[in-house]
Amino acid sequence: MAKAPRDQTRQIGNLSLLLPAPRPGASGLGSCLKALEKDWHRGGHLAALWQAWPKIAGPQLAPHCRPLRLQGGLLTVGAAPGPWLQALQYNRHQLIGALRAAGFSLRDLKIEQHYGRAQATPGGEAEAQTWAVHPSRVDVHGMATCPSCGSPAPAGEMALWGHCSFCRRAQLTGD
Repeated sequence: MAKAPRDQTRQIGNLSLLLPAPRPGASGLGSCLKALEKDWHRGGHLAALWQAWPKIAGPQLAPHCRPLRLQGGLLTVGAAPGPWLQALQYNRHQLIGALRAAGFSLRDLKIEQHYGRAQATPGGEAEAQTWAVHPSRVDVHGMATCPSCGSPAPAGEMALWGHCSFCRRAQLTGD
């Protein structure tokens, strides 16, 4: 029977208890992150692929596509619809070669349509600019009192119409 080292045992009466091995000393966050990064690269994790993606896919293609899954050597890459999806499909074999050259062992590459970012709505920027200076914004123009009804209202409405939006609506509808 093997005998445990003295620093891993504790005597209580005639009993000998086995203690866990002493823990290694604490290490800095930087060294922990470097060890984690090495583990990612060695294990072929998706996180390592995300980090290397801009270099592998290139500056034109990388912003419009991204790795989604890496399971059993099958990499699934999502691409924006339209010309970016088509460009990725045409360059599929070169991308596999670049991934293998970078140290990622891949069996195959699957490409699918993926909407990575929220699609911009038409006129979204113009609407944002209009809202930034809208007369009803209290955070921009402050508050004032409507001279017609005496209610608190945004000061931007007072400057634009001379009274609040409720009095303005009543004036326009003829009430």
